Order: sequence, then C-alpha cells, then structure tokens
Amino acid sequence: MEQQKLRELLKTLHQELEQVDSVDETTEVVLFNLRADMQRLLDEKVGTIQEDTSLMERMNEALDHFESDHPKLSMTIQHLLDSLAKMGF
Repeated sequence: MEQQKLRELLKTLHQELEQVDSVDETTEVVLFNLRADMQRLLDEKVGTIQEDTSLMERMNEALDHFESDHPKLSMTIQHLLDSLAKMGF
C-alpha cells in the first residue's frame, strides 16, 4: 500500500474518532492508543514501517471495543488492519 492510501485511511479513522462522544475510562485509553499509533504510522515512511505485533493487537482490541456501539468506526479500523496486513504486518 502506498503512503497516500495509508494517510487517507488514517485521516478517515481520525475523523471517525472525533465523532465518538460517549467516553468512559476504557474508551479513553483505546482512543489515546489509536491516536498515538496513527501519529506514529503517519510519521514513518511506508517502506520503513516494521512489523509491530503490539500495534496490531491494540488495533484489534480497538476494533472489538467499538464494534457494537460505533460500527462505522469499526469498519474503518478493519480497513486499516486489512491494509496493514497487506503490507506485511
């Protein structure tokens, strides 16, 4: 996946995250981790991103966390996970 597509997916994810209005303590931690991971992915070039098991675990946890209450956000996270998997994560 090229850098531009990754940036577009991360931008979409960021927009979806901004629409989450009900935030409990667990959701706050999940959102914080997602934002930090997104920033790290944006800061790195596609060719230099290394496999990061903890990143994928956090993204899967976020997917599970938002699945029932925020299906659109979950779908965006799933697209990002699929794209990262294609990159070799």
